[in-house]
Amino acid sequence: MMPQRDYYYQEGRQGSAAIAPQQPRSTRSRRRIPSGFTYISGCVKYTMFFFNFLFWLSGLLLLGIGVYAALDKWSSGEAFKLQNIFDVMFNIGFLLMIIGGIVFLVSFAGCIGALRENMFFLRFYSLCLLIFFLAEMTLLALSFIYPNKLTEFLETELSEKLIQSYRDDLDFQNLIDLVQQDFECCGISSEGYRDWSKNEYFNCTERKEDNPSVERCGVPYSCCHAQPDGSLVNLMCGFEVQALKDTSDVLMKINIRGCIPTIQNLIENNLYTVGGVAIGIALSQLLVIWLSRTLEGQIESQKSLWNVR
Repeated sequence: MMPQRDYYYQEGRQGSAAIAPQQPRSTRSRRRIPSGFTYISGCVKYTMFFFNFLFWLSGLLLLGIGVYAALDKWSSGEAFKLQNIFDVMFNIGFLLMIIGGIVFLVSFAGCIGALRENMFFLRFYSLCLLIFFLAEMTLLALSFIYPNKLTEFLETELSEKLIQSYRDDLDFQNLIDLVQQDFECCGISSEGYRDWSKNEYFNCTERKEDNPSVERCGVPYSCCHAQPDGSLVNLMCGFEVQALKDTSDVLMKINIRGCIPTIQNLIENNLYTVGGVAIGIALSQLLVIWLSRTLEGQIESQKSLWNVR
């Protein structure tokens, strides 16, 4: 049996025509988006820009100092010697140029990416930060897994290269003197002040003719005890100390402990502080990575909103 359907008839000059009733309009309506609405948070955007701008300035400063140091060395007749990784590590000017250049490029990408909402720069920035973070965690894990290997490297290869390169670069020499004075140590490894016998200028040879240097059997002045009254430092205070047989006599003139054991002992005595600083640095890196990824997601949402409109 056919279902009955009500029809309406419309009168007109051409006669009557049956038409079906109109369906009621749906009460559901699409949500209207305000004209000024945006998914991009100004707080996230300008926080990223501000911190990266500070790092950009820091990188530019390091790069400028490195270039100045390199030009000063070149003008004085010294040339870059980059035969191995130690030459790069001990060349302060070149090392500052590398670090400053990396900080400058990465922070520049973060600045432009945040300010211009550029996805390419933001992805490059977050990828670089992730690589740096994973590299730091890998080195930290290896130092805990193989502590003996790390100590052996520091006290043998690195210590020997540091001592032998003391007179090769004036900037590097000043850095070693600064470390020895600030930490009140002498030498690098656990051998202490005896490390300086590995340097050709301070080598305490059995025969004086084998080392005609006036600094034979001595140590740098930065090994000497600090003057309590702030008077001028005696640059000859470390002369002939390696020739002394009694350790107490040596201790009266200079610091005898190596810098690596001194720094290790300092870290162990302030373990909570050092751990807190390390955790703070790691969390700050993760925070910046999160901000970058959050801004990327907000930009993607904003693009999809433009497509809907």
